[in-house]
Amino acid sequence: MRSFAHAAALMATIVSVCALTMGAKGPQQRGDGQAPAAPSGPPGGGRGVATEQGFGLFQQRCVSCHGNPALEKAPPPAALREMSPERILDALTSGVMKEVGGRLTEQQRRLVSESVAGRLLGTSATGDAKAMPNVCVTNQPLANPSQGSAWNGWGADITNTRFQTAQGAGLTSAQVPQLTLKWAFGFPNGTSSYGQPTVASGRVFVGTDTGYLYSIDAKNGCVFWSFQTKAGVRNAPTVAPIEGQGTSRYAVFFGDLKANVYALDAQDGRLLWTTKVEEHYTSRVTGAPTFAGGRLYVPVSSWEEFSARTLDYPCCTSRGAVSALDANTGRQLWKTYVVDEPKPTRRNSKGVQMWAPAGASVWNSPTIDLRRQTVYFGTGDATTYPAAKGSDAVMALDMNTGAVKWSYQVHENDSFLVGCQGDNRTDNCPPVQGPDWDIPASGILREIPFAGGFLIVGTKPGDILALDPDKGGAPRWRMNVNGTVAGNGPLAQGAPRSGVLWGFAADEQTAYFGLTGGAIAAVDLMTGTKKWMVQPLGSDSRVSFGSATTLMPGVIFQGGADGTLLALSTEDGRTLWKFDTNRQFDAVNKVATKGGSITAPGPTVAGGMVFVGSGYSVIGGLPGNALLAFGVP
Repeated sequence: MRSFAHAAALMATIVSVCALTMGAKGPQQRGDGQAPAAPSGPPGGGRGVATEQGFGLFQQRCVSCHGNPALEKAPPPAALREMSPERILDALTSGVMKEVGGRLTEQQRRLVSESVAGRLLGTSATGDAKAMPNVCVTNQPLANPSQGSAWNGWGADITNTRFQTAQGAGLTSAQVPQLTLKWAFGFPNGTSSYGQPTVASGRVFVGTDTGYLYSIDAKNGCVFWSFQTKAGVRNAPTVAPIEGQGTSRYAVFFGDLKANVYALDAQDGRLLWTTKVEEHYTSRVTGAPTFAGGRLYVPVSSWEEFSARTLDYPCCTSRGAVSALDANTGRQLWKTYVVDEPKPTRRNSKGVQMWAPAGASVWNSPTIDLRRQTVYFGTGDATTYPAAKGSDAVMALDMNTGAVKWSYQVHENDSFLVGCQGDNRTDNCPPVQGPDWDIPASGILREIPFAGGFLIVGTKPGDILALDPDKGGAPRWRMNVNGTVAGNGPLAQGAPRSGVLWGFAADEQTAYFGLTGGAIAAVDLMTGTKKWMVQPLGSDSRVSFGSATTLMPGVIFQGGADGTLLALSTEDGRTLWKFDTNRQFDAVNKVATKGGSITAPGPTVAGGMVFVGSGYSVIGGLPGNALLAFGVP
């Protein structure tokens, strides 16, 4: 807080709230040094996505007390995170701490309440499927998710190709121009539709920022069940067999924004087990856990860098990690941190202890290599200086032990904290502020006949690499889609310089990348040569295509930050179909529903239909709460 008196006041507020109850960096485009805008609410919301944006406010105004060993009565942040947002807000607004709460604006009270709880206000009752008018009449036994059309998990397969076969798609390139909206489903009180839908056994499984996971009929949008989690769910669920859980045959696995991982009975939504994979209070699971061989490989990320420049904050101790869980029980088998354990370094100008090394969040879903018994993933920037070798790197771990096989650092010296520019700099900031060049997208593993394995990697500044998994991650080739690497040709006239954010796709010959500067590119897997590059919304458009790309034979699906959903020809990038999702929809569950930005998760294709969440507003963007389903007449 800006003054100790104000800090003590809010500390007393939270302590009182605790007594009552007992008797959120986000993966976003960062680096401009600007305070995050508070987007208007979804349909009728009027508030920002506090589970993400409120983290900065919490760090700036609360951590000088909470987590401070000199203030024993102030509960640590981990304890505060277990409260409900409603109870916190009630105490601040009309409860025993009304006088203190009155010193905060209404928006600040809501932001603190929601960010501490990790869940949006007013969603506990309204989000329950039982209260919806379109509950499915019957709930037939779940079909085997490994049979029939499916898009199961983040990348459609464990190598994260984001490629759907012709049989799985149930859709041809000739039919794509005929796609029409079949149904829309609204997430009650949601403001950011950021959970990628999984399609399996004829059902859609999708998580929400409101802390619910839904099971929905893929054909007509009726809802089978809902489950309320401990925090928002922004990753893609996976449906897979489970053993030793009574009559349960199949489970749906996913993580939340408090670093909890869940297994639910896929038939009826009953909780089978839950495991917390990291205790650091800033940690969360944003990338999708990957299921393989009866195990879940879970990525761990963090929001610590969001406002760690605040001098009251002991920067920094959160580290990226990957954890392996027994999918039948939730028992942790191993966990590997990507940087060494932080140790005390110096004290800042306010006498607060600093720590290092830290950072290197794992934002992406791990890629599994059964042949080599290896797990691959990319890491984010460091939060301390100098940047640890595990930051902005591609890592390979032994599937069975978690031991590091190799690590290839794509970008060096990237120590980064949000807001450390110009007059906002503090002595918590890295002496040299990095460019924030994370590797947020999952790597794609492809085996090319007579050439071996190619692990394709995309980065935020547009560097594309192919690493050789049989040679310790040695680069086979490296290029930049903007034409800035020698031998790759000059930058096309008017083409924006941009890079890869949340995901790309590849078949056996070509990788396809949506880029943040408004272009989409195709790159030859074998040589790294750019085949084509187009700007489908016009040469002057800077609409970001940072969301994950989806691929089926002959067609690329790509969402834009303006809400545009595109289908392009893989041959030359020409537009086959376009749909504006940034509008109101009549939802099958009769919820006020609006689409918005498509900025992180990508569309999923299965059984003759295309599914996409619309309305990603983690930082800026166009808020929304829509799940849309398209099919042909």
